[in-house]
Amino acid sequence: MRNITVSVDEETHRRARVRAAELDTSVSALVREFLRRLAPGDRRQGRLESPPLESALERRRRLFEEVFTDFDARGVGLHMADNLPRAALHDRSAIGSEADPARRPDTGG
Repeated sequence: MRNITVSVDEETHRRARVRAAELDTSVSALVREFLRRLAPGDRRQGRLESPPLESALERRRRLFEEVFTDFDARGVGLHMADNLPRAALHDRSAIGSEADPARRPDTGG
């Protein structure tokens, strides 16, 4: 096994130690796993050890799909009939009267 020396600022080191403790592991194990995912596969053995890291876009897509899969499983849907009409969305008089009691029509303000 090879050793790698990495220099990080104090805050990064502190946060890494806290996260490692939360996961009941070491900072070295976190770095080792990160590097395995960064460069997946053991070409000598012809097998992959860990899936590659997903990009931010891939992660957002995966999370988006998970949310909608969950919606489908629970029977929650997004229906056009549930949307507010355009006039209700832009009814500033209703918003203003809620914010300022003096402007309410029933108070004469």
